[in-house]
Amino acid sequence: MVRKEIVGIILFVMVIGVIPLFPAVFPEIYPVSASQSKMDRFHSYQQLVDFVDSSRYLPPIYVYGLWRETFLAVSPNFDSASAPEHSTTNIQVAGVDEADIVKCDGDYIYLVSDGKVFIVKAYPPEEAMVVARIEVNGTVRGIFVNGDRLVILMQPNLVYEADQCYVAPIRYWWSEVAVKVYDIADRSEPVLARNVTLEGSYLNSRMIGDYVYVLATANAYIQDGVVPLPYLLIDGCVEAISATSIYYSNASDYSYAFTTVLAINVKNDEEPAAHETFLFGSAGSIYVSLNNVYLVSPRYGDGQSKTAIHRIHIAGANVTCEASGEVPGYVLNQFSLDEYNGYFRIATTVGQVARISSEATSSNNVYVLNASLSIVGRLEDLAPGEKIYSARFMGERCYLVTFKKIDPLFVIGLANPYEPEVLGKLKIPGYSDYLHPYDENHLIGIGKNTVDAEEGNFAWYQGVKVSLFDVSDVESPKEVASFTIGDRGTDSPVLRDPKALLFDKERGLLVMPVLVAKIDQTKYPNGVPPNAYGDYVWQGAYVFNITESNIALRGKITHMENQTDLLKSGYYFYSNYSIERALYIDNVLYTISAEKIKANSLVDLSQISEVELP
Repeated sequence: MVRKEIVGIILFVMVIGVIPLFPAVFPEIYPVSASQSKMDRFHSYQQLVDFVDSSRYLPPIYVYGLWRETFLAVSPNFDSASAPEHSTTNIQVAGVDEADIVKCDGDYIYLVSDGKVFIVKAYPPEEAMVVARIEVNGTVRGIFVNGDRLVILMQPNLVYEADQCYVAPIRYWWSEVAVKVYDIADRSEPVLARNVTLEGSYLNSRMIGDYVYVLATANAYIQDGVVPLPYLLIDGCVEAISATSIYYSNASDYSYAFTTVLAINVKNDEEPAAHETFLFGSAGSIYVSLNNVYLVSPRYGDGQSKTAIHRIHIAGANVTCEASGEVPGYVLNQFSLDEYNGYFRIATTVGQVARISSEATSSNNVYVLNASLSIVGRLEDLAPGEKIYSARFMGERCYLVTFKKIDPLFVIGLANPYEPEVLGKLKIPGYSDYLHPYDENHLIGIGKNTVDAEEGNFAWYQGVKVSLFDVSDVESPKEVASFTIGDRGTDSPVLRDPKALLFDKERGLLVMPVLVAKIDQTKYPNGVPPNAYGDYVWQGAYVFNITESNIALRGKITHMENQTDLLKSGYYFYSNYSIERALYIDNVLYTISAEKIKANSLVDLSQISEVELP
């Protein structure tokens, strides 16, 4: 009997997405090699061993993961017609839901807190209360809600005990991802309906219709002369994935990992879970559309950084690898990737940024690829010496923010995919970490304000900045409004995780959690230096009115009744009462922290009720 204990670790963080079926295969202007265009399967286990043995792989390195990751997209709505109007998760692609720590169906709020999943009756707010709590033995990575089904994605602390089921070599280090599907027809009595586990560290997931797609990665390395294969745990029995079922990319890399894509029907418990496993470089980012998953991984060769791209077609339980390719440079995150009208678009940075201009080698690129993942259009050498801080593809345009000392917002035309072109650009102080569509001619940027540094060719970041850009004249984009919060040290989770943003154009509503730092100017009688940090003075949600020409603060909501007792000065801050998400149901705004849900009127922000999470 073998007993295994999990180490909750993630090799690399990856961001992926799915894109619609390509209508045609377009001419290859910059073709990739035949070995790159399509992945093959191994013919035998020994071939897999020889492949890993001959590659330039590094010994497995494990780090704790930090990640919890199109046009005006919102999560798909699976609710009944009787559910009141409500907000959903801020996602990238319409119809492709993304797992998060909070979900809402119009009547109930589902949230992750302290290793538990709570179901809270939220509407009407006067009757708000916790109706169920699900204990999990592990770390919850996210949840989905689909009608009367709740899906919990987690990495267990302990795995299983198995005897004759497990026959593959045992790893020294391993982790698992469990997909637990609960029947919540009775919200007060959730019942576990399905439990499927796959080996690997959690990368990301999506839900399309009734199918949840989960991605996990496990290191590929030689141990005692063999390569341990990944496995699944179904119905209490471990099933090793055979070498001959694994796709591989015949391209040299510094490290390799098994990436498994699991497809599970969350409504039909009788349909078997489907899966495919791929062996290629360690995953970096993902993009998912309605019909394709794009796995994007960094590659390094000939002294240059490259990004390998693998297109995997998905249709319900069918998962098929269809094409591979590569582009120069590395990507920032999932918003650097997009599909539109049968083309895949990607924005990358090459080289390094340096404070001394003569030492900087960076520049930025936009590439357009066809269905075979061959480059058909390219725009290179943008903003030399800078790097991409945020990207957003919107139809026939791409918006890029690069930064080093001042913020250039690039408007890039992609109407002709074979000839991308810069249509216009705007230079203003500060930068945007996240770009969000307001409408076809306006864009919201959320990032930091900056002050030029006298010490070199860079800038000191200051408080959190919300900008509104008018891009109706593409040759002359304008910042028509902005709002800066706090001083240097002010932070918001939106800068790293856009799911923390609540935006509704029709209501003119923008809500974001903020940790505010303020500088005590009496400490600096000779003037405040631009690199001085403020002390933490407040945490909560900023509620804005936003139109196409104005950003105005409506008010603020906090869960910390005594800020002086809970806030700490310095570079570190944590509180269970930190607001992490906001949503609305009808005319009620709900703010959520790990310990509390507070309901306030959207009319005047007056408090209606609150629920303490036990």
